[in-house]
This record gives sequence, structure tokens and C-alpha cells, in this order.
Amino acid sequence: MTMLSVEGLAVSRGGLPVLENIGFTLEAGHALVLRGPNGIGKTTLLRTLAGLQPALAGTVSMPPESMAYAAHSDGLKSTLTVRENMTFWASVYATHDIEPALDRMNLRNLDHRAAHSLSAGQKRRLGLARLLVTGRPIWVLDEPTVSLDTASVALFAEAVRGHLSTGGAALIATHIDLGLEEARVLDLAPFKAKPPEEGGMQGAFDEAFL
Repeated sequence: MTMLSVEGLAVSRGGLPVLENIGFTLEAGHALVLRGPNGIGKTTLLRTLAGLQPALAGTVSMPPESMAYAAHSDGLKSTLTVRENMTFWASVYATHDIEPALDRMNLRNLDHRAAHSLSAGQKRRLGLARLLVTGRPIWVLDEPTVSLDTASVALFAEAVRGHLSTGGAALIATHIDLGLEEARVLDLAPFKAKPPEEGGMQGAFDEAFL
């Protein structure tokens, strides 16, 4: 079953096209890993897919209310405890049981701690634990392993495997090998936008603002 379909997508950053003619599908039970050098547009692509900025061209198809997006920010309320943060996000997504998420991301012994008192890695684990209470089948993740130690990367990879095993899907921008047998790799280098003088999309970008 196709969860996400992208056709002829073009995206921009800072007013300039960075990627164009992107096309792929993401199936239930599978992960797709985005690769490419720093600055090629991985974050821009994910933000566009998440609906945080408009595309220059192309189509993105997925079921409504099906995506959970985890960006560079952990999305935490610093004065709330770990448990209170998780309870808040569970209420946002109308889910209830946060206990499996606390266990899966090894947060049980931290549930009474305020978020501002956590280490960078602990905050990251808490931020990623939010995915487990969204109930959304498509996870879109931007460098999710930043600040995580080796053990925590393994915890996260196991959480992704669990999500895929229940029919979920994941789109992940990362340079880390997560050991996911279900994952395909999409190299974004071939989709780098051409300069306008070489037939790039500057004209299409201008039209979007006329």
C-alpha cells in the first residue's frame, strides 16, 4: 500500500530553487532514507512535504492527517516534566497511553524531571518519543539522531522498526546507518536544481509570486 507519493516536486530555499523533478513513493512497512551533502535541500524538502512551505511545482499525495514531522527542534515545554510533556502531546493527538513511549525511549526513570534539566541527548529522546503518541502512520524525520549516543540511536532504530512492523512508514534524512533492512536510500544529488541559465526553475519561482 502506497502511503506517500511525490511527483515532479520542486522546492526552494531563501527564494532560490534547490531541488527539482523529485519523484518517489513510500510504501507501508518501509522506510526511505534521504542522502546528500550538507545544503543540498534535505530539510527544505521535508518542510515542504510537511506543509510548512509551498512547493514550486509537483504534487504530494497522502491520506489526510497521516504525517508526523520531527524537525531539528525537540518541541518541548521546558518547565513541564517529561511525563507532562508526553501527556500534553498525547492530548494534542487524542491518544492516551504514554507508558509504552516512555519505556521504548528509556525515559521511565526521568519522567519526573523538568525538560530544561535534561541533557541534550535526553531532550532528543523525549522529542522523538512524541512520535509514538501521535498515532500517525507516516513519520518524517530530519536528522533524528543528533545528540544521541550509540545506545540511544539503537533505541530509536528499534522504535522505527516497531512502527514499520505495524504498517507505518518513515522518511528519514540522516547520515547515520540505522541498520533498517526495510529502508531504501534516495540520493538527492541528481535532483539538484539547475541554475536559471541552464534551464532551471527561476522563472517558475518568479511566477509563484506575481
